[in-house]
Amino acid sequence: RQAGCLSYIFRRSKSMTTKPKKKIRIMLVEDHILIRMGLVTASQLEPDIELVAEVEEGEEAVEAYRTHRPDLVIMDLRLPGMDGIQTINALRREFGPVLVLVLSTYAADDDVYRAIQAGASGYLLKDMPLKTLVEAIRTVHGGQNYFPPGISDRLAERLRQSVPTDRELLVLQKIAKGMSNKEIGNELGITEGTVKAHVTNILSKLHAADRTQAVTTAIKRGIIHID
Repeated sequence: RQAGCLSYIFRRSKSMTTKPKKKIRIMLVEDHILIRMGLVTASQLEPDIELVAEVEEGEEAVEAYRTHRPDLVIMDLRLPGMDGIQTINALRREFGPVLVLVLSTYAADDDVYRAIQAGASGYLLKDMPLKTLVEAIRTVHGGQNYFPPGISDRLAERLRQSVPTDRELLVLQKIAKGMSNKEIGNELGITEGTVKAHVTNILSKLHAADRTQAVTTAIKRGIIHID
């Protein structure tokens, strides 16, 4: 019986000295107090989540990140002064691959696309249940992306529309070789006007201001390759 008691005491002592699970330290960048209050409530109810900083502006976010070094940033896109996209870019320039989960009122395709281009790993709407936010926090912290089905579908469609067609890729490759619209038309057997139409589509899909930027963007994205 004494040996049993000692065994119990040993197991109890060992369990009491076990280190608690490390919390996910988050920073909230949001200028609406009700949203901040909701997240504070969520973090208090979840034993593995800790809110270490909350700020209202992008400039404050950079300073707060420098001080607290959170594991994950929850970012609103509509902020006074420096907006959410600019803030994400500023954080990643200074601190590298910062984990960002966007929390927005808007689900416009362009907002989602720009957030992902800036480096966001997830995108949620503010009317989602708190349990969805908690799930997203854990998912993004775990190294995965989190996009609800509706947003994922629109994002996939946007990405599909942003990829040049085979003919546009062929024109883009000719542009990369320094060929003019007239030279491209002669080589491909199409009119110069058709080439111009292809170029216009290419610039739009790659969000490029001119032919040079289109080529540079396409190379960076691996759409075309230069031998």
